[in-house]
Amino acid sequence: MAAAPSRCLLVTGPPGVGKTTLVMRVLETLRSSHPHLAVRGFYTREVRENGERVGFEVVTLDGRSGPLASSRISSPESVRWPTVGKYKVDVASLESLALPELQVKEDTDLFIIDEVGKMELFSSAFFPAVMRVMEFNIPVLATIPLPRYGRDIPGVARLRNHPGADVFTLNTGNRDTMRESIYNQLSRLMQKR
Repeated sequence: MAAAPSRCLLVTGPPGVGKTTLVMRVLETLRSSHPHLAVRGFYTREVRENGERVGFEVVTLDGRSGPLASSRISSPESVRWPTVGKYKVDVASLESLALPELQVKEDTDLFIIDEVGKMELFSSAFFPAVMRVMEFNIPVLATIPLPRYGRDIPGVARLRNHPGADVFTLNTGNRDTMRESIYNQLSRLMQKR
């Protein structure tokens, strides 16, 4: 007897390889093949000025957005915000947008979480919300960073090693194959719901 397909699909790979693009294309394809799909979640996207990345924003799947992190000092309190590289992380903005999207509702068919990374994990409420989502019988498509210098972020390591998780490592040579494989697995899960 074959093992049941994992309900948590984690996409990882180096920065800029196309994790968010893959997730959004899989979601687009799922929505066209499953028109009544109820999806909750969010994704992150770069904020650029004059061709230079100056930050990231959180975007909910219903189109609301707000800052996640910025290399610019946006307010007096932002001086005290946690830092990842050159970016100041706006934890309050992340929480106001992402946490409501991680509330489990009965009619939810799929959760999109892009991403579970160092910036998001500065929120003390974020990781517990992700873990609550994982406890339910609802498929999850999420992105996680690769370990850096052989070290994984503890919360990311817990997700990566979760018994219900499959990890898909993305590179420029396998993006199309991975997208198709992830779509097929999620599509099968949708038919069983």
